[in-house]
Amino acid sequence: MAETSGKRIEVRAAMSGVFYRKPAPEEPAYVEVGTVVKKKQILALLETMKVFQKIKSPANGKVVEIVAEEETPLKDGDLIFILEAE
Repeated sequence: MAETSGKRIEVRAAMSGVFYRKPAPEEPAYVEVGTVVKKKQILALLETMKVFQKIKSPANGKVVEIVAEEETPLKDGDLIFILEAE
């Protein structure tokens, strides 16, 4: 789920679950602040009922803020990332 305001894109949780920035504990995060991303690029994971859902970028842009904390529970509609559209 994404909301666009000018060049700012808010990426929000589409459902409740636990937020993960990395594919595995020993792996690096999918993205960091400043990472340039392409549309449909994986930004993070959301675990819901033991199933991992991929959180993908809704547009080309750059990550300007990571709002959610690693391994925290999120509710439907919680803000996760703020992107700046290309």
